[in-house]
Amino acid sequence: MHKPRQAVTVIGSGRMGRGIALSFAYQGYEAILVDVKERNEDEFNDLLSRSQADLESQMNVLIKANLVTEQLANDILKQIKIVHITDDQALWQNHKIVFEAVPEILEVKEHALQRVCSVIPEDALILSTTSSFSANDIAQFVTNKERFLNTHWLNPAYLLPLIEVSASDHTSEKSIQRTMQLLESIGKVPVRCKSSPGFIVPRIQALAMNEAARMVEEEVATPEELDKAIRTGFAPRFVILGLLEFIDWGGLDTLYYASNYLASNLEDNRHAPPSIINNMMEKGEIGLKSKKGFYEFDEQTLDDYQLQTLAKFIDLLQHLGYISPPNIQKQ
Repeated sequence: MHKPRQAVTVIGSGRMGRGIALSFAYQGYEAILVDVKERNEDEFNDLLSRSQADLESQMNVLIKANLVTEQLANDILKQIKIVHITDDQALWQNHKIVFEAVPEILEVKEHALQRVCSVIPEDALILSTTSSFSANDIAQFVTNKERFLNTHWLNPAYLLPLIEVSASDHTSEKSIQRTMQLLESIGKVPVRCKSSPGFIVPRIQALAMNEAARMVEEEVATPEELDKAIRTGFAPRFVILGLLEFIDWGGLDTLYYASNYLASNLEDNRHAPPSIINNMMEKGEIGLKSKKGFYEFDEQTLDDYQLQTLAKFIDLLQHLGYISPPNIQKQ
């Protein structure tokens, strides 16, 4: 028999907490969801019922997608236990991996973390899931700060692979590596980033969504036409290539001239290229054409890289139904 994996504790039983619990339970971990809100017995039983119904609903999505059988879904759900923070305190002595997923209210996080730190082992890993606060903001509520960092999950947490990992000024490299290995063990893709407002994806996402809304406001296109353009043109490219990789692919010079044109003609500086683009343009580091941009390209492997990338595009577009078979009539 396989040795059971270590239990993972999630403080906060809301949507994010349940998604994290499912992610770990799916990979064989015991997941303990801890409710921290003051409730009487009837209120907790109601929470328990609603939480279990939501977890079952999310598992039904996986069943319908043919990712799991009904029996396997039931086995996964059995890995998740929902308790109240006032339950048997002796259990806490074995809690070595703790995620904080309470609401984005600093006082609520302070209360939850201080309470947790008073009962868990001193070497337990503590991971916040905040999408608003810096790791330094929250680290002040934690004892042994070297064991604390932030892991920003994207909803739905049990499906999306990316987790943005940011440390506080006090986080040890050992804690960071433990966290990266833990997340990779359940098939997630952790990415290290600075504890900066918006992290990576939300910051870029906010710009794109606001620009889309602005274009509707300016009557550039209807919402339906704009979203059709995003789904069929914008989005597929960035499934295959990262944004910076795409700059290199198309040419940084193309971005440079297009950005200046947009800034001039839209009479708004939001499209002006940043200093890094201007500097790279001056140095001639424009991507594939110069063999150097944000990435460096090896002449011997460049053709293979381009062919493999285009093959991925073709596979994706065929999967999405955007490539039709040829319709050539024989003469």
